[in-house]
Amino acid sequence: MRIREENRNMVLLVVTLVSAAVAGGVSLLAPTSAPVADRRPIYPPDQTSVRVVGNPFVPNTIPRER
Repeated sequence: MRIREENRNMVLLVVTLVSAAVAGGVSLLAPTSAPVADRRPIYPPDQTSVRVVGNPFVPNTIPRER
């Protein structure tokens, strides 16, 4: 079954509207906030450090040099 070229924009519009309606419905059902006990600030010293493997990325700002 092929969709005619004249009807493709209408099909895309319907798919977009249905997807937006489903996303809106799911967002209404999702919990909006966590309990107050879970809302504590996160401080950088409390986070675990991450080990970087390899050389750090340095962008080439001069395209003539490789």
